[in-house]
Amino acid sequence: MRIVLACEREGVYSLDGVVLDTAELVRRVAELEREHRPRWILPSAAQVYPVLLRAGVRLHRCHDIALTEGLLLAAEGRSGEPRSLAAAWARAHDRVPPEDPPEPAGDDQPALFDPRGTGLPPGVTVAAAAGEVAAGQEARVAAAEHPERLRLLVAAESACGLAAAEMSHDGLPWDAAAHDTLLTGLLGPRVPSGHRPRKLVELVDRIAEAFGKPVNPDNPATVVKAFAHAGIDVPSARAHVLREIDHPAVAPLLEYKELARLHSATGWAWLDAWVRDRRFRPVYVVGGVVSGRWASRGGSALQIPRTLRGCVRADPGWKLVVADAAQLEPRVLAALSGDRRLAEVSAATDLYTSLAEVMFAGTVREDPGKDRGKAKIAMLSAMYGGTSGEAGPLLAVLRQRFPVAVSYVEHAALAGERGERVRSRLGRVSPSPSAAWRALTGGAAESAQARQAAKNWGRFTRNFVVQASAADWTAVLLALLRQRLPAPAHLVFFQHDEVLVHAPAELADAARECVETAVADTAALVFGQACPVRFPLHIAAVDTYADAK
Repeated sequence: MRIVLACEREGVYSLDGVVLDTAELVRRVAELEREHRPRWILPSAAQVYPVLLRAGVRLHRCHDIALTEGLLLAAEGRSGEPRSLAAAWARAHDRVPPEDPPEPAGDDQPALFDPRGTGLPPGVTVAAAAGEVAAGQEARVAAAEHPERLRLLVAAESACGLAAAEMSHDGLPWDAAAHDTLLTGLLGPRVPSGHRPRKLVELVDRIAEAFGKPVNPDNPATVVKAFAHAGIDVPSARAHVLREIDHPAVAPLLEYKELARLHSATGWAWLDAWVRDRRFRPVYVVGGVVSGRWASRGGSALQIPRTLRGCVRADPGWKLVVADAAQLEPRVLAALSGDRRLAEVSAATDLYTSLAEVMFAGTVREDPGKDRGKAKIAMLSAMYGGTSGEAGPLLAVLRQRFPVAVSYVEHAALAGERGERVRSRLGRVSPSPSAAWRALTGGAAESAQARQAAKNWGRFTRNFVVQASAADWTAVLLALLRQRLPAPAHLVFFQHDEVLVHAPAELADAARECVETAVADTAALVFGQACPVRFPLHIAAVDTYADAK
């Protein structure tokens, strides 16, 4: 059963074309969910779903037109084109598609209705356009090279649209008092906006004392100039550069950088803007990165520093079930490539330790920990195309031990160097290089600049096949979890390969088992029932996020 749910104009909605006000919409949707669990056709879950969540109504499944259009446009070589309902309808009728409405800035929530209008021509309702576009999208999916995979991806991505709205609505449990105490302990008492806290002022004084004159640590050029006056030539003021320098200003500079970043990114202003009613409520953007990874709009939701993880605290009588998919991308590469030897390595919980044992078998191993680090460098070089320093020789060893896996990403890199597009396991497709890139690399006399441009794009496509397939995997995992978690347990956070579930303490074990089962089912759905790769999880039921590690 499919039903089109659309916002026709502000405060006015429709179900399969029947116009309803907000109260009637909520009543009818709740009734239909309870009795039929239809597949809802939504122009965009991010725009339509929040009004239902605020009324306590949740959808089981949907087809998100905007997210699906983004996937299909990429598959058709049209990445970056507008993907809204109005744009999709216009393309279907050979008209110039309107631009997508601007994203809200800062901490604004997504608008339920664009004040400029629907973007559709007079006489065309949102419901009619949505029904037509959804049918067209299903036909485009059916015509794809692997329709069953793309169909799974569309369903999972649409479910992620619902999950993102739900996580923004529910929020991540956050102890604002603990956050304030932590900031005060590290920075000193709160100061007015635009002023440095006491600790930063003290560090500025120490930096000035070390250099023998005032230096602004917030200005990298000033720092570089100060070192030059001290007879030390540095290319930049970045932390990794400073750590190699022997000078009394280095220690206070590094401490200043760390604390200043905490103050500006997640300090008191952040706390005021993003934490309300003991919940951190960011706005997640599904597929916000070209590879399919999520992004966030404001709040730095996907970059919670470890320092602040102790502020993420379960409600009394509840637990946080934290699940971390260890070394996900190397395991995805093993499954993608079909490299049986790498699949055997993936059976270990710590893939890099197992990888080192195979890579350096037959050699004298005096420091297993150091060998693990080398194995990690080799694997990251294979997936990201690094060749500088020791990466090149280590990649050669990896290629010798695991030729099938390394060949898979190297073929993707060569395709990128030729200007070809590559795809993920389920059908995410990389964008084409720009016209400028083609003009540069397509010249008769190949220059060093052209070769470098080709290699750079090859590094992008090399990583795309792995990172985008990992995004496929996590999308399916989230889709399964949001449907299977025992109520009232629910997802509250997600970043790349880690999920957090907030669950009553008595349901923590059930939530944990649900996550473990969902991971196994995800591997089978994405890579087939015979997938030999193991995707182990580190799962912990804790009171605070910091306790999970």
